[in-house]
Amino acid sequence: MITLQQDAEGFIRMNRHFPESVLISITFADGTVEEIAGGRLNKAYDDALAEYRAQNHLDAKGFSRSPQKKTSPGNKIDFVKVHPGM
Repeated sequence: MITLQQDAEGFIRMNRHFPESVLISITFADGTVEEIAGGRLNKAYDDALAEYRAQNHLDAKGFSRSPQKKTSPGNKIDFVKVHPGM
C-alpha cells in the first residue's frame, strides 16, 4: 500500500502513474484518511496534466508548436489536487 499526505493547499505529490489495482491511502489536511484505487488517481493525474498543457498552449504530447525559444523542459506536473470522496 502506498501512503500519501495532502498538503495545506490540497495537493499530493504524484509525478507518475501508479499501478491500476494498488490501493493508495491518502491522509487529507483535515485529518481524514481515505483509500483510493490507483486507476482513480491516475485519472486525476491525467486530467491535471491535460489542464496544465492546455493552459500553457502545449499539444497532447507536451510539445509547444509555437516558434522555438529557450524554455525549461517543464511539460510534466508533480502535484495533483485531491479531495475527500473522489
